[in-house]
Amino acid sequence: MAAMAGAEGGGRVRQRKPNDNSIHHHHHHQHEQPELTTADPKAPPPTQEAHRDCRDGLLARLPRYATVALALFAALAGLGLLSQSPDVLRLFTPLYDPSTPSLARVDHTGNTSLPDNTLVARMALNNSSGATSLARVYADVNANMPRSYWDYDSVNISWGVLENYEVVRKIGRGKYSEVFEGINVVNYQKCVIKVLKPVKKKKIKREIKILQNLSGGPNIVSLLDVVRDNQSKTPSLIFEYVNNTDFRSLYPKFQDYDVRYYIFELLKALDYCHSKGIMHRDVKPHNVMIDHEKRKLRLIDWGLAEFYHAGTEYNVRVASRYFKGPELLVDFQEYDYSLDMWSLGAMFASMIFRREPFFHGNSNSDQLVKIAKVLGTEDLFDYLDKYDIELDAQYDDILSRYPKKPWHSFINAENQRFVSNDAIDFLDKLLRYDHQDRLTAQEAMQHPYFAPVRQAAQQNSAAA
Repeated sequence: MAAMAGAEGGGRVRQRKPNDNSIHHHHHHQHEQPELTTADPKAPPPTQEAHRDCRDGLLARLPRYATVALALFAALAGLGLLSQSPDVLRLFTPLYDPSTPSLARVDHTGNTSLPDNTLVARMALNNSSGATSLARVYADVNANMPRSYWDYDSVNISWGVLENYEVVRKIGRGKYSEVFEGINVVNYQKCVIKVLKPVKKKKIKREIKILQNLSGGPNIVSLLDVVRDNQSKTPSLIFEYVNNTDFRSLYPKFQDYDVRYYIFELLKALDYCHSKGIMHRDVKPHNVMIDHEKRKLRLIDWGLAEFYHAGTEYNVRVASRYFKGPELLVDFQEYDYSLDMWSLGAMFASMIFRREPFFHGNSNSDQLVKIAKVLGTEDLFDYLDKYDIELDAQYDDILSRYPKKPWHSFINAENQRFVSNDAIDFLDKLLRYDHQDRLTAQEAMQHPYFAPVRQAAQQNSAAA
């Protein structure tokens, strides 16, 4: 296992283990460039790797766009696709922007389903020097839907009547909104009024479109109406009311079965939104409303949620620090639904070990250090190697070598009633550096940890 290689090169630095022969070691970093020396006539012919390193050195000097174009051209040529698919060549036009989700899965003739080989080419382009990253489930949901399903920019908002709602009291605030308990003065039903702070109209449309697409799903908060103030044009979202108890006072009252029950309820919501092609990207206790008296759970705040399109690079500035997956902290943009499963795992760990939050970093970089102190650095370096991820140089001074800490070491007298072998096995299968190794929501629901919950549900349905 190598320590940080800060002295070997400038700028962004890779961490490597010695004697690593993986095929994707050709990222263009200073300390990986071959030295330029006078040719020795007795020297053996250059290896394939030396050719590759030389090529990468040249590519490093090209403008980014040209590099991307060449990488794609090489990938297509290697796959024998250039002669087969004129659609692919359209990717070279300036109109194509793979970082824009609304364009990333549509060609510019308006076709919403591109040939399979175009997807292969995109995957080759985005992962030309590392393992391909593709969601293990629901990868093509949006590709198989009409454009109107996921192209939220074209949403026409139908505004309701503002005067139908009155504010009762303030119940919360976030980065993008203020939240009030309200009342519908027409039917006297309680509601929640989310008043949005000034933000891009596109972001508002995205949240509305996602809530509409998920309407009626299990444990998804219901959007009832959308209104706006005529003077200020400030929009507000009207939601169903949940008589929530703050998690800081609720979780300590839970019994072991309660934790199993509510995590299972949350998994229903996550599997449903993932099956609809949507990542939540902000799973945390603050966004899980629980009416304990009615044993009702709702996953709320879809303001950071996004449609998943295979091969698309997403913003890593999502989720709250304590619940950010390692992919966000190492700036890996091609993430997927499995991000939500890490956040769920971090939340679950805090519940069973009675440690809130479980990973308590005081900055994004420190957050990764806190994770590494539990999961160890060996698996972290394997993860970086697999996807050819380079760590920012700032980690040189703060990330040491850490062994993996056994989950049992977190058990104490206060939390032992929540911790079982099944609980630890379930947690271990969620909190994995490699997002592709984490359980999917569907797999999680089948885990033995939830056997008592599944059994109770069967008995209840039989009794009904």
